[in-house]
Amino acid sequence: MRPRAVFSGRFLKPERPKTTITQILRDASGAVHSMANPSFFGYVLGASHPVGVAADMLVSAWGQNAGSSFETPAITGMERAVCNWVIDLLSLPSGSGAGLVTGGTVANMVGVMAARHKLLAAQGWDVEADGLFGAPEIPVLIGQDAHSAPFAALRYAGLGAARVRVVETDGEGRVLPDAFRKALDATDAPPLVVLQAGQINTGAFDPFMDLIPLVRERQGWVHVDGAFGLWLAAVPELEHRLAGVREADSWAVDLHKWLNAPFDAGMVIVRDREPLVASMSARGAYLPDTTDHWEPTDSTPELSRRARGVPSYAILRHLGVSGVREMVARHCRLAKRIAATVSAEPGLCVLNEIHSNQVAIACGNAQDGDALTARVLKRVQQRGKVYPTHGEWAGRQIIRASVIGYAMTDADVDLLSAEIIDAHRWCTDNPE
Repeated sequence: MRPRAVFSGRFLKPERPKTTITQILRDASGAVHSMANPSFFGYVLGASHPVGVAADMLVSAWGQNAGSSFETPAITGMERAVCNWVIDLLSLPSGSGAGLVTGGTVANMVGVMAARHKLLAAQGWDVEADGLFGAPEIPVLIGQDAHSAPFAALRYAGLGAARVRVVETDGEGRVLPDAFRKALDATDAPPLVVLQAGQINTGAFDPFMDLIPLVRERQGWVHVDGAFGLWLAAVPELEHRLAGVREADSWAVDLHKWLNAPFDAGMVIVRDREPLVASMSARGAYLPDTTDHWEPTDSTPELSRRARGVPSYAILRHLGVSGVREMVARHCRLAKRIAATVSAEPGLCVLNEIHSNQVAIACGNAQDGDALTARVLKRVQQRGKVYPTHGEWAGRQIIRASVIGYAMTDADVDLLSAEIIDAHRWCTDNPE
C-alpha cells in the first residue's frame, strides 16, 4: 500500500513529542508490512526475535558509538562474544577475524575487499595505498546463479560485475565442477572465487569439497556468500550439506536471516585477520592504535555506528546452541512439508529439491503457466492471510516461499499451502 500524502517531505511546524509519535503511527498505518509475523514467507527475511527487539531498544537508549573498545568496553565485549559464538556455532576456523556489518551485502563486500588486498599484496601491489589503476589482474569466478549481493560487492570493490567469469551451474544452481575446472584453467593469476551456501531460489549449496582444493592449488581466495545457508552448519544432522565449506578464506552471513536479529545485522568472517584489518581499518591521531586486540573499526567500513551486535548477543544468549539448532532444523523440515503438500495438488509443482528452507512453486507449464503463477500469487497476497513473494527459476515465474521466521510452525506452513492451493483452484476455475 502506498504511504499517505503526509510523507511528501514538507517541513512542518514544531509538535509535542507525544503528538509526533502518535501522528507517525497513524500515518504509517496500512503502509508498513507485517514482516515479523509467522505468515510472512517472502524475501528470506528473519522476523526480528522479541528478545533482539528488546535489546535493540537498549542500544538506542544507550546511544553508544560502538567504534572503539576504549569508550564502549561493554559493547565491544558483547560484540566480540557474538563473533566468537557464531564462528564456533558454524564450525569455522577458531581465531578467524570477524566484523559486524549492516547485512549480507556489506559482509560480502568486506570479504571481497579482504581478498583483493591479499591477492594483490601477493603480487607486490598495495591496493590501499595505490588503488586499482595499473594494478595486476585479479581473475574472478562466480556461479551463474549467484545472488546479486556478491555481484554488488565486486562492483563496490572496484573489480566490476560484468568482467567476471561466470561458471555454468546445474538444475539446482550449484557450480558444475567440470565447468569450474575449465574456467580455472583459463586464469593466468591467482583467482578470487565466489561460491554460495544457499541459492536464493533453491537453497542449494555449491560443492565446496570439490571446488576449494582446486583454488588452493592456484593460491587463490575463496569467498562464500552464506547469508542464510551457512546456518545449516550449526545443525549436526544437516552440516554435511556444506561439506568442505570451512576450507574457504572468507564467509558472509546475515544475522537477520536465520538468527532473526532486527535489521542492521550482518557478519563477515575471514580466516586470516591481517587482510581484513589491512583493508578495513582507518587510522587517525585521535583514534586508538591498531593492535592484536579485536577492535570494531578494524573489521568494518565504519568509524561511527550503533551497537548493532547487542541484539544478536541477546538472541544467542536466549536461544543457546540448542535453540539455534532447533530453529534451523525445524524450518528445513517445514520447507519439506510445504513441498510435499503443494506438489500433491494437480497443476502445481515444486521446481527444486528441498536443500534447506526455500521452496520454488510454479503453476502449469511454460508461458501459460507463468501467467497463472502470477495470478495465483497476486490472489494469495491480496487475501492477506499469508505472504510469499515472486521469483524466477528454471526459466519460470515462481512463487517463492522462504521458511525462516523464528515463530513459524506446522500450522503456519499448512496455511500457506492451503492458500496457494485454494488460489490455484480459484484461478483455474475463473480464467481471465
